Amino acid sequence: CVQPSVPPVPNYKLSMSIPEWLQAIQTYMKMLQYNHTGTQFFEIRKTRPLSGLMETAKEMTRESLPIKCLEAVILGIYLTNGQPSVERFPISFKTHFSGNYFHHVVLGIYCNGRYGSLGMSRRSDLMDKPLTYRTLSDLIFEFEDSYRKYLHSVKKVKIGLYVPHEPHSFQPIEWKQLVLNVSKMMRTEVRKELEKFARDMRMKILKPSSAHSPMKERPRGKSLSPRRRQGSPQRRACRRDKS
Repeated sequence: CVQPSVPPVPNYKLSMSIPEWLQAIQTYMKMLQYNHTGTQFFEIRKTRPLSGLMETAKEMTRESLPIKCLEAVILGIYLTNGQPSVERFPISFKTHFSGNYFHHVVLGIYCNGRYGSLGMSRRSDLMDKPLTYRTLSDLIFEFEDSYRKYLHSVKKVKIGLYVPHEPHSFQPIEWKQLVLNVSKMMRTEVRKELEKFARDMRMKILKPSSAHSPMKERPRGKSLSPRRRQGSPQRRACRRDKS
């Protein structure tokens, strides 16, 4: 029997620009494919230390199995480690569609004064975004506009802190330093909050909120990103991630 081909893990070359490197990482994740099976191949506990999550990312590169959005964030962090000019931070969305709530997460990227993202989704415009957005709010509004195409209304946006480039760090990822109830805010207000937060992040003056209150485990529920059809078997395939 023919062995399925294992996509090669991308290696950074000095001749590459950062956008080219990010594109290589995203292409690799797309080659792994989105996991539609209903089985989560890798357990990702958000409260684990970064070092443990990086071990799981290594396992992902060895196993070459399909991944969902949370695994893509961990893998994106792993593959961009050692690029100090590339800052990485999680961006989580809670959306509402047809009476149900959905959760999705991508890896925000900040480099050379521009924002973009890496990630995986069933929808091609709800994952990676090019490193071209001048502000964090421009990036978030781009996602909001993409969601609107699928009749999803964004209820909450959560932004975490920059993830350290130290793969052996024992600190957990800070997933939700800023939580915005965007459905109850004007865009001007959302922009103002995001820009203040982005400025504080760039100045590295924010401290993890989890230092004061340990993150509680939340029950798992529905999907991570919009489904294609109401009646498809994917309905039960993608569980809600802890938000």
